[in-house]
Amino acid sequence: MLELIIKNGQCYIDGELKYVDVAIKDSKIQDIGSISEETKDIIDAKGLIVLPGCIDTQTHFREPGSTDTEDLHSGSRAAIVGGITSVFEMPNTNPPTSTKVEFQKKLDLAKNRMYCNHAFYFGATADNGSELADLENLEGCCGIKLFAGSSTGNLLVAEEEDIDTVFKNSSKVVAVHSEEEEILNKNKKLIKNGDVHSHPTWRSVECAMSSTRRIVRIAEKYNKKAHVLHITTKEEIDFLSQHKGNITFEITPQHLTIYAPDCYDKLGTYAQMNPPIRDKSHYDRLWYAVKNNLNDTIGSDHAPHLKVNKDKQYPNSPSGMPGVQTLMPVMLNHINDGKLSLNQLINLVCENPVKIFGIKNKGFIQKGFDADFTIVDMNKTIVIKNENIESKCGWSPFNGYKFKGTPVSTIIAGKIKMKNGEIIGDPEGKPLKFK
Repeated sequence: MLELIIKNGQCYIDGELKYVDVAIKDSKIQDIGSISEETKDIIDAKGLIVLPGCIDTQTHFREPGSTDTEDLHSGSRAAIVGGITSVFEMPNTNPPTSTKVEFQKKLDLAKNRMYCNHAFYFGATADNGSELADLENLEGCCGIKLFAGSSTGNLLVAEEEDIDTVFKNSSKVVAVHSEEEEILNKNKKLIKNGDVHSHPTWRSVECAMSSTRRIVRIAEKYNKKAHVLHITTKEEIDFLSQHKGNITFEITPQHLTIYAPDCYDKLGTYAQMNPPIRDKSHYDRLWYAVKNNLNDTIGSDHAPHLKVNKDKQYPNSPSGMPGVQTLMPVMLNHINDGKLSLNQLINLVCENPVKIFGIKNKGFIQKGFDADFTIVDMNKTIVIKNENIESKCGWSPFNGYKFKGTPVSTIIAGKIKMKNGEIIGDPEGKPLKFK
């Protein structure tokens, strides 16, 4: 007997929406077509679109170290309420996830506590090159994270020779926070106390561009894969579009939705993140990249902080904002506004993450693949409210925003884990497997 049939929905298969049923058994997609076999459960997806399970390739769930702000359990709840079935989680915790011992501890912490499937980044340091060479078969490891400029936490690889060593030794994709530490330090004199509008002046275009140029040069020297995270500048878009192949890059939903100076006028330090939200000329170029299929992924850079800390006077306020729960509503609303197509979004949150990182059995509705689905209602309008945010931080930069298009069910390994905003069942997410 089948465990579940998804009926009457438009399923995203081979780049098209098709009216087919999907049969699920033993957590896999058993069959696709017109299905009338006996089943334990049925989802009627009439009027809805059935997508492959969506993947957020950049989240910070703050465990271990800052579990008052977020932990693996609460972050995974936010993920599934937002229709995200798998996350990549970052290593800038306390202690950092930069040894195999700490990596195993994190896998253990996730077991039976995370609702979504998950993989963790291994943090690069100035002196763990030998560990980085031996990660190819490490269970649940999506890649290596390199902080070329300082942000939250103390993982930093600032010197060129150390960045060189990381790439030379890397056995996985190296995902990079690309800001140049030397320029960040030099620019500190431009910080205006109490004025968050000075954030993009301090963390300047030059600071991002100089670092990204260096990362690409070193990655190409060793023929290694680099994935440059949260791109914010028009200069980087133009540069990176000339260096495809082993170089891929990400844009966040917030950089595609708000821009300076309006965001700082309205949100103050709640709009503060690294690299920063910049002016509309950069925002327009980021959209140019999305429309022309130049960027490779959309990741939320979910980076929660408690309000009590965000309310501190700039620059004592921390950088980062939550986003794993709102990534899909934000981007589906942009589809409804005609800014990108559904095909383009599925490339960015399903297919490209699978191709770039080599995830097994995810990202496509195909026979034999894992039964992870994000079911969306393109006509449903929601209002984002702080009180509905599952993250422990309890706020969203999009508080009060109306979005048309939202996930209404999240299915993981053939089990319904979220329906109409309600979380169902136990946390049974598993580590992702890689080719």
